[in-house]
Amino acid sequence: MADVSIRRAGQEDTAQVAELIATAFAPLAAVSWLLPEPDVRPRIMTADFLILVEHALKYGHIDVIDQGRAAAVWFDRTAEVPEPEDYDGRLVEACGQWADRFRVLDELFEKNHPEEPHHHLALLAVDPARQSGGLGTALLHHHHAKLDDGGTAAYLEASSPNSRDLYLRHGYELRETFALPDGTKFWPMWRPPVASR
Repeated sequence: MADVSIRRAGQEDTAQVAELIATAFAPLAAVSWLLPEPDVRPRIMTADFLILVEHALKYGHIDVIDQGRAAAVWFDRTAEVPEPEDYDGRLVEACGQWADRFRVLDELFEKNHPEEPHHHLALLAVDPARQSGGLGTALLHHHHAKLDDGGTAAYLEASSPNSRDLYLRHGYELRETFALPDGTKFWPMWRPPVASR
């Protein structure tokens, strides 16, 4: 494997990370519901993820690996995290006529988000050409070690059966599923901290 050292992302990584996430998430059923017109997906998804990536650089933590070909976006929810500045205005600017669908997704995520203190894995993305090569696992191990040292839980919403199964292998436990209006499922998952041996 090429450069697999993990580092914290900075402002200079913003555009690359947003584009990476949009590319990695393109095949998801949820993306098809959010944006029924395939030709607009790359542009709009990148613009939408840019909002979250910029917010995470300020209020969260982004790890990148393999020269930025995989990234994990975390938020520390052991304290309150504010909403992105001018979120609704930026959402409309990014998503245009599809903004209401993104609001539906946001509301579902918020309604199902646990209140217990935790770190939230908002996004884990690997370049499609590098998937199944251990980059996502390396990113998970890296952050989980810190969480375990501090006795902190983790939470995420898996967006496909494959990602759900990956997280099950990494100590996450399933919570009650929820779905978009078209029936597309999300799997909320919780990982209690592992006591050091």
